[in-house]
Amino acid sequence: MTYHLNVAANGRIVLPADVRRRMGLSEGGALLAEETPDGLILRTVEQTVAHAQALARRYTSDNPEASVETFLANRRKESGE
Repeated sequence: MTYHLNVAANGRIVLPADVRRRMGLSEGGALLAEETPDGLILRTVEQTVAHAQALARRYTSDNPEASVETFLANRRKESGE
């Protein structure tokens, strides 16, 4: 669905109430904005975490031992540290 949003003089953008309700946003709720070549993507913190986890799974799904620690150890080994 596409929404027409106006930017106020102070830079604020108001999301329609039905969008806020569906996204579980209340007063003071946080959104993260990702700028892409196609435009701006707004996600809740929970959506951002889920998106990051999906990306991580995509790159580690064939390696059950993949972890940050393993990645860093491999990088140190490759660089001779």
